[in-house]
Order: sequence, then C-alpha cells, then structure tokens
Amino acid sequence: MTATVRGPAIEVAGLFKSYRSKVGEQLVLDGVDLVVPVGTITALLGPNGAGKTTTVGVLSTLLRADAGAVRVAGHDVAREADAVRAAIGVTGQVTAVDDLLTGAENLRLMADLHHLGRAAGRRRTAELLERFGLTEAAGKPVAAWSGGMKRKLDLAMTLVGAPSVVFLDEPTTGLDPRSRRTLWDEVRALVAEGTTILLTTQYLEEADRLADSVAVLHGGRVVAEGTPAQLKEVHDAGTLDDVFLALTEPPAGTSGTAPGSTTEKEDVR
Repeated sequence: MTATVRGPAIEVAGLFKSYRSKVGEQLVLDGVDLVVPVGTITALLGPNGAGKTTTVGVLSTLLRADAGAVRVAGHDVAREADAVRAAIGVTGQVTAVDDLLTGAENLRLMADLHHLGRAAGRRRTAELLERFGLTEAAGKPVAAWSGGMKRKLDLAMTLVGAPSVVFLDEPTTGLDPRSRRTLWDEVRALVAEGTTILLTTQYLEEADRLADSVAVLHGGRVVAEGTPAQLKEVHDAGTLDDVFLALTEPPAGTSGTAPGSTTEKEDVR
C-alpha cells in the first residue's frame, strides 16, 4: 500500500544544474519544467548526455539543484530531503544487488535499512519474492542468477519500503525481450496499485508501450510533452523513434541546439 500524495507526485519548475569541468562550467539542465500526476508513468526521453540521469539525481535528492523548485511526493527536495527519501524508490542503470548474498538476504538487508523489524522484514521479503516469481531461487547466491532475475530482484528491493514514487533509470538495459516484457508487466501492476513512475529509457518502444505521458529532454530543456499518441499525431509519425529524431536531430547545416538557446517547449497535452 502506497502513501497518499496530495497534488502531483512530481513538480519541477525552472530546474537548473551545472557541472564544473576542466573546460569550464557545463550547463546540463537549463530551466526544466515537469509535472507528473499521481498513479501514472511518465517517460523522460533524450539523447545521451541530455540530462536524464541528472534530473533523476536531483529528484531523488542525490544531487543538489543550482536553482528551481522541486517537489516529490508533496515534499520539497531541498528542505525536506529525508521525507522525500522515505517516499521514493530508485532503480538505477546498474543493479544494486549484492552477488555474494542470496536473493532473500538482499531483501532482508533492505528491510533492515527500512527499520521494518525482524518479523515484518521476513514477511515483506516473502511477499516480494512471491510477487516477482523468485521464491525457488531465493536461497541461492545472486551471482548464479540470470540478468533478468537480478533486475527483478533489484526492483523488488526498491519496493521494500512501499514507495509512492519510483524512479526507474533505464531499468531494462541489457535484458532480453522476454525479461524486458516481464519487467513491463511488473511496472504496470505497480501503477495499477497507485504508484507513480518516472522512467528514463533508451528504448522508444518501451516508452510507447508503458508511458501515460512522454517528456523529451534536449538542450537542457523539456522541448515536447504529451501522450505517445499525441506526439506521433503532431509530428505525423508512425513511431516514437520518428518523433524523437524530429525533436533532437539538428537541422542540416547547424550544430544543433545547445543549452541556453531559445528552443521552445512543445506541449501537446
């Protein structure tokens, strides 16, 4: 059971983030605006280096924004970081499982970190192992598991604390088609239970199949937002791949749109 969130699950207004490097200041996020309603899936798309992972880092309190207002699960990420962390789950590009532990031990470790207590932790572990079809393998070291099984365990570990908002940062990278679709089913089930998902992915079909809304990040800004069907209609495109290319490929004879340019956001909702 996820906690009730009043208002949008995620609200981002004027988010800026820069990094310092040997060549100077690099602006990664240039006034990002984004709203994610409760109980929906929003896919955040963009070319490599567009700032998707940086955005997730700010929303999950792992990175501090330079400027902007950001609220997650009703809490300000800068002033109420502990409350945000208690309300969210994060699955990154690399699985966070410990290969030396068994599947059950990985989950019980997360239960301890969430202060569930011994009995409650064991119950939660058993529930999640059954939910993800991992009960038979639960007593085996994770090092012997397949990549798909490890990904399911990684998501199960994210859910130990029953988060109301879950960030999935390219969660199906490296999975075979069958394992990917199994994970899609689990994501859909989470949303049906009221969980809110922010998904970053390089697989445009994944966004098309899963997302209620798609936001395209390019040049440090959200340049288009809408349902997959709306974006395809506006761009007279058969697939999200075509939409993505239309929005992110620089016109012939130009070097593309850089952060700080005058690119306008296209909102088709």
